[in-house]
Order: sequence, then structure tokens, then C-alpha cells
Amino acid sequence: MPIVSKYDAKTQQQLLDEVMDVLNQHNAPKDLALMTLGNAVTNIISANYQPEDAYKVAEQFGKVLLQSMEKQA
Repeated sequence: MPIVSKYDAKTQQQLLDEVMDVLNQHNAPKDLALMTLGNAVTNIISANYQPEDAYKVAEQFGKVLLQSMEKQA
């Protein structure tokens, strides 16, 4: 069953494009880009979830990331 988002695809794509533009403006190599995005995810989770919930949110995020990669393979 596909995941249905409460956010429209246009808004999601616009944010992604803006984030990617910043990384491209800095000529960020792929490892730095991934480190930066990982730090952003960590910061968002830490700032918005209680410590007892943060691990579960991060775990679920990782699972969704892997699922999205499987769809691309």
C-alpha cells in the first residue's frame, strides 16, 4: 500500500529543489551532501521528539529510506 502524504507533491518537490540548489551552489561532494542531510535529519528529530520517541522515529525514517531505494532499483 503506497504511503499517502498530507503534503502535496509540488510543495515537496519545491523544497527538495531548494535544498539541492544549496548543495550544488557549494559544489558539495556526495559524501558531504549525505553527511549534511543526515545531520539535518538528526537535528529535526532531536528538536521535535522526546528522547524516548526519537530512536523509533529515526528507525522508521531509515526503513522508509530503504523502501524508497528498493523502488528505484
